[in-house]
Amino acid sequence: MSLLKYTGERLPVVSGHRGGAAVGFPENCIATFENTLEHTFAMLEIDPRYAKDGTIVVHHDPSLERTTTGKGRVTDATLPELKQLRLRDIAGNVTEYQIPTLDEVLEWARGKTILVLDQKDVPVAARVKKIEEHKAEAYAMLIVSSFKDAQACYALNPNIVMEVMIPNREKFAEFDKLGIPWANVVAFVGHIPPEDKGLYEAIHATGTCCMIGTSRNLDRQVSSRQVDDIKQLEPEYRAFLGRGADLIETDIPAQLGPLLFGTSSVPHAKAEFLHSK
Repeated sequence: MSLLKYTGERLPVVSGHRGGAAVGFPENCIATFENTLEHTFAMLEIDPRYAKDGTIVVHHDPSLERTTTGKGRVTDATLPELKQLRLRDIAGNVTEYQIPTLDEVLEWARGKTILVLDQKDVPVAARVKKIEEHKAEAYAMLIVSSFKDAQACYALNPNIVMEVMIPNREKFAEFDKLGIPWANVVAFVGHIPPEDKGLYEAIHATGTCCMIGTSRNLDRQVSSRQVDDIKQLEPEYRAFLGRGADLIETDIPAQLGPLLFGTSSVPHAKAEFLHSK
């Protein structure tokens, strides 16, 4: 995960929340992941969940109604039953696509991107096991919901990178005492990015990148068409980068990546990882 080490050079990468859904491209769908990567360098945040038969599938909601042609809970359906369903896009249109398994996504992603596995109902140990099964430590990381889970992940496999919530200096100091190497961490500082410049500086001093989220704020102005063109919000997005953010988790990576980094050259330190098509 050397790509994610903080070097002081701008990292021209966004993180696609649920893969970066759009019209015709449902969330948590391999075709959507491919569409995002056609537009920008991106990590892809995905949502593992258990099916009834113990298979881990990739689906955000605990229920099926919003994003598929099915009804009921994901955990009440077996994989064969889930595979009979079709995914809906963000406009509710039925597509040809199916719910993928985590195995399918891990195999697809090799050599293409970094996967960020959220927790949902799949605990740390099970997600670590899947990464190990696919030998995916170099391109799959975990979101952990607590410092306790971070310790558990590091104890299970010290080669797995984690996204850890560190929204203030108090949490920074608390995490720093745990003994987990900062090289194993991307620091998520918040959906409302903190204004404390010292927090970003402290995190950067450890060689760690800072991630913020815009899916709950600026992105919504674009997706709800409160603004006609994402370029109108460019100063606000760039202000987050100027404050110290290195990565932005966004619902609209295919739009935001080109806006922020379309004219940027790949930093020399990251050139071995990022290759344009």
